[in-house]
Amino acid sequence: MSMDKRELYDGLTKLENDLQQSLEQLSEMKESLQQIVEKNTTLELENQKLREYLQELDQKNSEPEPAEDLKQDAGMSKSRMNLEKIYEDGFHICRESYGARRENDEQCVFCLEVLYRESQN
Repeated sequence: MSMDKRELYDGLTKLENDLQQSLEQLSEMKESLQQIVEKNTTLELENQKLREYLQELDQKNSEPEPAEDLKQDAGMSKSRMNLEKIYEDGFHICRESYGARRENDEQCVFCLEVLYRESQN
């Protein structure tokens, strides 16, 4: 069973066309990948710059103010100072009403207990 010359020629022509289409698809995919890699590199650089910027901001913000130094020396931890700031901004920090607004900035004995109780180790 041999193929005649016409079938052989037609088969090779079809294979050639299929390979050309595959090559075009491969070229398009390669170009798309190149664009993605370039965009990814750009985003990684921007991300790194943003991380460095945030780190600088954190360092500037973490430099304690004199009042904070006194509070930390008096034994108040940074987390308690954060809770105290939330409380001073007019919000409950106690378990019963955490996050709720304190009406007329009234004092809450539960919140004060959270802030000023002795830490239990």
